[in-house]
Amino acid sequence: MPKDSTRAIHEGEEEVLGVSSFITPIYQTAVFPYPLNGERGFRGRPLKYSREDNPTNIVLERRLASLECGEDALVFSSGMAAISTCFFNFLSRGSKLVLSREVYGSTIPLAKSFEKFGVKVELRGPDTEDIVEAVKSGCNVVFVESMSNPILRVVDLDLLASTCRDCRALLIVDNTFATPLNLKPLTRGADVVVHSLTKYIAGHNDVIGGAVVSTGKVIEDLWSWRTRLGCILDPHAAFLVLRGLKTLSARLKVSQENAKAIAEFLEEHSKVSKVYYPGLPSHPTHSVAKRLLRGYGSVLSFELKGDGEVARRFLGELKVVKASPSLGGTETLASHPASSSHKDLPKEERERLGISDSLIRLSVGLEDVNDIVEDIDRALRACSP
Repeated sequence: MPKDSTRAIHEGEEEVLGVSSFITPIYQTAVFPYPLNGERGFRGRPLKYSREDNPTNIVLERRLASLECGEDALVFSSGMAAISTCFFNFLSRGSKLVLSREVYGSTIPLAKSFEKFGVKVELRGPDTEDIVEAVKSGCNVVFVESMSNPILRVVDLDLLASTCRDCRALLIVDNTFATPLNLKPLTRGADVVVHSLTKYIAGHNDVIGGAVVSTGKVIEDLWSWRTRLGCILDPHAAFLVLRGLKTLSARLKVSQENAKAIAEFLEEHSKVSKVYYPGLPSHPTHSVAKRLLRGYGSVLSFELKGDGEVARRFLGELKVVKASPSLGGTETLASHPASSSHKDLPKEERERLGISDSLIRLSVGLEDVNDIVEDIDRALRACSP
């Protein structure tokens, strides 16, 4: 089988609609010719309408399924659309969802909104052992992130997947931070993988998208929900994701090397009290990360010596690094989780998770690492009390 970097460029590019093309084209059409002769198209259904399927999207879906070692995949208008569709499909009145406390800030209120439909939602963790205890107590669906935001805890998928299998609970893993190049949750026992394509996979901070990878049966069910909800990815966005995906391996190699160097620099900096990066032996889940991951990613977080005001001044002093809440792109971005991704969590809950007012999250890009280090060092010295 070809390696990941090769599959990220070529997988799924078989002939589409009877036409072979070197670069997958954008099928910018709402409708297709009605199959009067009963022809069967992709997934055993004829192509009729781009709210259901589109050839550009299908190439991307084939490629993502291959990289995640799944049978099939679907792409969505955003990562949240992918998660929402999963919840609509897998949850019903009387269901119990166990959700890690340390997930993307919008995922928790989304899950909580299903309580009005008779779904019970239980927040546990962020440690894997606590989530496992909740699963043993009984549940239907478990949702975790393979690498959490913003403390970068790596969930012990071997332990969690084994417990879910024994307890007959469905395990959904958001693999956005790890990417399929560093971790393939389906091979570790997960049932469903979701991605925000906006981040590493598209990789250029210029497109919004999401994806789900699983078995053919699960994808068939989710396809029906995606069609009803109308949240398919636009074909032009799919084209941009395909283009970005081709350089994922090269981008991740450089950004991970940069992130490791910056994490080591910050760990020795006099203005920094703590650094969170799975590649550092000091990280609380370093041993799990070392066992599960092929690479440690290019996101790290660090606490400044000071309060939230010092953190805001730090962001204002940056020049090369940009203050922005996304990640996984070519640019190095810094964010303040307490006032952005996790602003809706009560302060006590943020502190319980380690998200202090002085915490900064850094998504390391492709700039020269010395330029990034110099910019951060200058900003740290300028903002400190």
